[in-house]
Amino acid sequence: MITDGNTLKPAWSVPDSVRAISTTRAGGLSRAPWDTLNLGDHVADEPADVQENRERLAGFMGIDSARIGWLNQVHGTRVVELVPDNVGRITEADASFTRHPGIACAILTADCLPVIIADSEGAVVGAAHAGWRSLCGGIIENLVSAMAVAPERLQAWLGPAIGPESFEVGPEVRDAFLKHNPEAAGAFKIEGARPGHFMADIYALASSRLNHLGVFNVTGGGLCTVQDSDRFFSYRRNGQTGRMATVIWLSA
Repeated sequence: MITDGNTLKPAWSVPDSVRAISTTRAGGLSRAPWDTLNLGDHVADEPADVQENRERLAGFMGIDSARIGWLNQVHGTRVVELVPDNVGRITEADASFTRHPGIACAILTADCLPVIIADSEGAVVGAAHAGWRSLCGGIIENLVSAMAVAPERLQAWLGPAIGPESFEVGPEVRDAFLKHNPEAAGAFKIEGARPGHFMADIYALASSRLNHLGVFNVTGGGLCTVQDSDRFFSYRRNGQTGRMATVIWLSA
């Protein structure tokens, strides 16, 4: 079963009404290579096992499983607002936010960066799937804009993702970020194993995007899903594997 010992909780100062966790790979019943708490329903795992894992997550969170807003993530930049009428019926989006207590914004990852955001009043929360394509395309900017809160009133937490010692990218990735902001060059090191490639720090890239928006209260980062195989799924490490979830919600 899911326990406090196999989940991560943000170290941030938010109102008591804001709840958030990030799962690890432990606490479920899926078999290898999805062992054990796979929450992704698109990775060829047994559907019944995934559903039971999601029920376990909902039980641990203390909410109805039907109120978790799973998204069909496509590495895009679309943001949706979760309300009672649309939870569970979202087609394609890579970020969500809600003002409704008891509805959870959920992001699935296995190397991509999950970013969760809450306002200082505990009135609105959001979550973004910030893989490099979505991050470069503006998913964080779109989420902050949609939440419609002054940036200085927002706090962000960066969940487990591929670390800078494991994230080798081609020059086209670096070029795409530099077109948005030349200062992003500091997040790339010319140390790739392949000639002309770079080691990228997705945590630094996301923090920079948030800071440019005026969101300076940013915590989290410093983990690596690739290197920590005991705790995390990693697509880059294993290919076929499960998905963790990072979820944020307002208590009812």
